[in-house]
Amino acid sequence: MKKLMLLTTGGTIASLEGDNGLVPELEADEILSYLPGLNTLYHIESKPLMNIDSTNMQPEYWGIIAKAIYENYDNYDGFVITHGTDTMAYSSAAISYMLQNLDKPVVITGSQIPISFQKTDAKKNISDAVRFACEKIGGVYIVFDGRVIQGTRAIKLRTKSYDSFESINYPYVASIYGNNIEYSNPIQTEKKKEIKLDTSLCTDVSLVKLFPGIKPEYFDFLKEHCQGIVVESYGSGGIPFHGRNILEKLNELTESGISVVVTTQCLEEGEDMEIYEVGRKVNQNTIIRSRNMNTEAIVPKLMWVLGKTHDLKRVKELMETPIANDITI
Repeated sequence: MKKLMLLTTGGTIASLEGDNGLVPELEADEILSYLPGLNTLYHIESKPLMNIDSTNMQPEYWGIIAKAIYENYDNYDGFVITHGTDTMAYSSAAISYMLQNLDKPVVITGSQIPISFQKTDAKKNISDAVRFACEKIGGVYIVFDGRVIQGTRAIKLRTKSYDSFESINYPYVASIYGNNIEYSNPIQTEKKKEIKLDTSLCTDVSLVKLFPGIKPEYFDFLKEHCQGIVVESYGSGGIPFHGRNILEKLNELTESGISVVVTTQCLEEGEDMEIYEVGRKVNQNTIIRSRNMNTEAIVPKLMWVLGKTHDLKRVKELMETPIANDITI
């Protein structure tokens, strides 16, 4: 019988009706009480870490989750984390960077409807997550609506539907049908290495979505308050330089020692700044390219990298190096 640890953080899955709407209130044991059959198939021990709406998730809390896994790593075969859906993709990516060399599954799940409701997706999602946590596979994954998504490749695409999460620019790892798991591709088992924990972060990061008419002066403010900036550009990675010259401002930022990552507002296929003039004019010796990573993975990775160094060349090197399957080359 597999021995698993359930870590709870709150979210919709743990919510009850309050005076002002849904509020996370259920404890870990109470969540498990809605699925009594699980205890006959698996040995599950639980530990509550926090009980918050994931809208209130903070970067510092990612470290608490990662540390809990690290401290209990040798005592369990796998880990399941219940989490609110709104920031789940950010958390799954962050934990992927904080915990290196995982050879056991860390599975994050939640629900669109509380487990206490008669009609809910919570029971299926937890059952699927527990099932996948028994697999001989290492890494961080989101399990939702029967699909397994690499932790650095998930986005929440829908606000209400059960199939709220999608995998971006990366195939689903697997699909779960009851007790059966069908992998999309053969799983390569890496040689076991010692697990490493690194929760150091620099949260002085900003995310900017370009739009026609955005003021260049906005970036002057960011220069005084940020160590890193993620720019969601247009299309394949275009940065405007006519009229309101944003390109000039990005160059000024890097000259000031601030790391700038360029990604795209398009969800699929990633950036390619080699195609158009508006991309080629970007100084690629200093600007960091995101390739086909999604924003939910870029932001925590930038925080994690800046937690180690502020040297522009080193930041660029680490950001553009694959970690935890975050870049498909």
